[in-house]
Amino acid sequence: MSEKKPLVSVIMNCHNGEKYLEQSVKSIIDQTYNNWELIFWDNQSTDNSKKIIHKFTDDRIKYFKSENFKKLYESRNLAIQKAQGKFVSFLDTDDMWVQDKIEKQVNFLEQNTDYEIVYSNYYILDEFKKKKFAMFKNKLTSGIILNNLLKKYTVGIVTVFLSRDIFKDYSFDNRFDIIGDFDLILRLSETKKIGYIHDTLAVYRLHNSNLSKKRIALHANEMQGWIRENKNNFKNKKNFKYLKLYLIKLKLKILFRFLL
Repeated sequence: MSEKKPLVSVIMNCHNGEKYLEQSVKSIIDQTYNNWELIFWDNQSTDNSKKIIHKFTDDRIKYFKSENFKKLYESRNLAIQKAQGKFVSFLDTDDMWVQDKIEKQVNFLEQNTDYEIVYSNYYILDEFKKKKFAMFKNKLTSGIILNNLLKKYTVGIVTVFLSRDIFKDYSFDNRFDIIGDFDLILRLSETKKIGYIHDTLAVYRLHNSNLSKKRIALHANEMQGWIRENKNNFKNKKNFKYLKLYLIKLKLKILFRFLL
């Protein structure tokens, strides 16, 4: 593939992500699109993450270590500052990409210049049931999709691909540990056209850590605070009520897990 293709910056934040790290990085190296850089942000890992990433000799991999531990979205903001690409995408250490993800998303934004953001369908890899399935059966909509996302949030951060220029005016909210991508995408979706590719271009892994009671409780707490802070901004949006229903579901999940 021609090196004239735009550079893509892949942001990978890592805090003790050794378990699946090699698979995640390999899924970037195996991409059909070659002009990328991996911004690997080591958030004070104490496991073998540093050793694993340094096993890869690819000079497109750029290692940075945080001076002290940061919340996830502050770490993402810091990693983005190191990015040099025209486009930015995100991959966590426990997830993977399908081989042509970057190629298809670059092509979409290059061919649809009125869009600055594109996301896609993705697989769920359930470590408990040993099953893999596509997240969405039906094709989702593109364009100004704020009301769609208020009713049902469908944007997996593992699939998000966007222009780096967006981060001149926007950033993740440093306060969050769980819902920072939800918050950012909703803010962007008010005014920016968001494209959707129905192809399954990534793999999101379900495992003990991301389904823990602690994370679900934190998710509910952050969502409750977000709804309280943003109710005046979104109260006239017809689907804002669905976020409150989603919060109730989160609280029921916490109760169910507490009773187990």
